[in-house]
Amino acid sequence: MSASNGTARTLLRQVPPSVPADPGVMAGTIELPPGDPGTPPHRHSGPVFGYVLEGRLLFELEGEAERVIERVIEAGEAFWEPGGDVIHYQAANGCPDRWCRFVFVMVGERGAPMLTLVDDAELVARRHRRAPRPS
Repeated sequence: MSASNGTARTLLRQVPPSVPADPGVMAGTIELPPGDPGTPPHRHSGPVFGYVLEGRLLFELEGEAERVIERVIEAGEAFWEPGGDVIHYQAANGCPDRWCRFVFVMVGERGAPMLTLVDDAELVARRHRRAPRPS
């Protein structure tokens, strides 16, 4: 067997805080039109890993430092979130004039929804865990 002439590049190395005991894995792509706000606040049953193929992703997780209201993840960069109880507030297209496309891999609890929307009552009850919004 001969070696490949290709190259490999590590995009992200992360140890998630936990992985469901009976995991299921889902991989896919998401394509957001220019300026799209993405999915409303939600959570995942396990960790999520992703890679931005094109555009700019505005990304915000509950509990991030106050100075980090939202992260900007550019094409060619990887991201992750722990899942579980952490609210994912934002995964929006940060470009008003072009698409944002990214690949994701979710490791969730088998049989459980991979994404669960968070209701308004919970958002109000947990607002102290979110970085302050600009005035």
